[in-house]
Amino acid sequence: MPFRGIDRMSLGRSFLTVGGMTMISRVLGMMREIMIAATLGATDAADAFYAAFRLPNLFRRIFGEGAFNLAFVPLFTKSLEDGEASARRMGEEALAMLASALFVFTLLATLAMPLVIYLIAAGFAGDPEKLDLTVLLARIMFPYLGLVSLTAMFSAVLNALGKFAVAAGAPILLNIFLISFAAFAMVSGQAVSIWLAVAVSLSGIAQLWLVVWAARRAGMRFSLRRPKITPDMKRLLLLAAPAALAGGAMQINLLVGSVIASFFDGAVAWLTYADRIYQLPLGVVGVAVGVVLMPELSRRAKQGDREGARQSMNRSAEFALALTLPATVALLIISEQIARGLFERGAYTAFDATQTGFASALFALGLPAFVLTKVLTPGFFADEDSKTPLRFSLWAMGINTVLSLVGVWVIGWLAIPIATAIAAWINIWMLWRVLRQRGYGADLRLWQRVKRMAAASLVMGLVLLGAAWLLDGSLEVPLARVLGLLGLVALGLASYIVAARIFGAFTLAELKSGLRRS
Repeated sequence: MPFRGIDRMSLGRSFLTVGGMTMISRVLGMMREIMIAATLGATDAADAFYAAFRLPNLFRRIFGEGAFNLAFVPLFTKSLEDGEASARRMGEEALAMLASALFVFTLLATLAMPLVIYLIAAGFAGDPEKLDLTVLLARIMFPYLGLVSLTAMFSAVLNALGKFAVAAGAPILLNIFLISFAAFAMVSGQAVSIWLAVAVSLSGIAQLWLVVWAARRAGMRFSLRRPKITPDMKRLLLLAAPAALAGGAMQINLLVGSVIASFFDGAVAWLTYADRIYQLPLGVVGVAVGVVLMPELSRRAKQGDREGARQSMNRSAEFALALTLPATVALLIISEQIARGLFERGAYTAFDATQTGFASALFALGLPAFVLTKVLTPGFFADEDSKTPLRFSLWAMGINTVLSLVGVWVIGWLAIPIATAIAAWINIWMLWRVLRQRGYGADLRLWQRVKRMAAASLVMGLVLLGAAWLLDGSLEVPLARVLGLLGLVALGLASYIVAARIFGAFTLAELKSGLRRS
């Protein structure tokens, strides 16, 4: 009998499950960044760690936060319709193929790491010590790439089964390990960057164990078999390769930016801290929508229910923008206060906070586009069309690279976040145009709600602007900076909720209804 577990949960309740777990992970991730900023600041060691971490983190975001789901979940979901035996066979074949490919890739990349680091951080070549440290840290952390990719596969299995909590919670372990090992290094006086690298790889082992255990409890116990290219695996490969590029376009854009930033002292660290700030709303909202929406659209596509799929996409966009639009306005207005409140202590200076604030505000210009990508892209993969989003992502990557290379001669490293935001909006425009032609366009309710959400967000922005002006000059004491930031966040949230109610952007009854079991 085909599996129907996810149908027992509404989209809203599923978003809450994934979003809640992701929020915990992001908050812990911010705590780890606060510790790293206090100990490493924007020094050579910070640049080296973040440049080395860029590689495994790139694959974590590509595989762990959606792209592998885009390729694997539609096929696995459809195999579930044919029974658990069919789904288990497909899972075992995918596991054998993925594990063998990852082993070979990890081995080759580790051996060639000096060349790899030179390619992604060419600006470090003028500082041999910094380059050597980056290579060492990358070699320690690189096994995490394979571990987290396998974790992503088992997470995709759990998502297809409607078991979202464990898969969404697994990344929490990365932050727990990093915080614990950073604290140990600080107390013992040992090299923080080395112990952070060790923590990354060990957390990969823990995450993989957790999702394997959860999959077995859900009835998906996979046996090891020799890798073999079966018809199902051919279809998976045809979807997976474009999905990795299309789903990871934003991350590849950031990698391009990291190469350019490596020529500016401190820029790699500033961009990374800024990335952490705007990744909080992006991760919580974007990941929740992408993870939950993909199985939903796959089932509707299997049933030929295109109107139901359109409704699911519209309500997902509505949910995403209700949280993303106010976050965007807040980051544009109080980005420096956020950076100062979170990071300004120890080795991290007021100048570092200013530079981080500039970068996070510019990244925020593209935040709605980054989130909407998570809503629109599943519509293509549910129809097993991976070529169209790939083509668009390649165009966006090309535009991002050109704008970054040209802009860096005019305004320096700040051209990187500007180019990233522009490329994201161009990608969204191309995706939406095609989906509208296929019958997945926005409905009247979505357009009306977006206008009301935007108005409420602008009201919130004016409130934050006035509050930030009143607090200016009184945030020199660390405790005052933290309390001031908390006050701004609370004031912004309250003013947005009140304005949203007045403008009719959403109602409490709708929120409660969306979270009830269907």
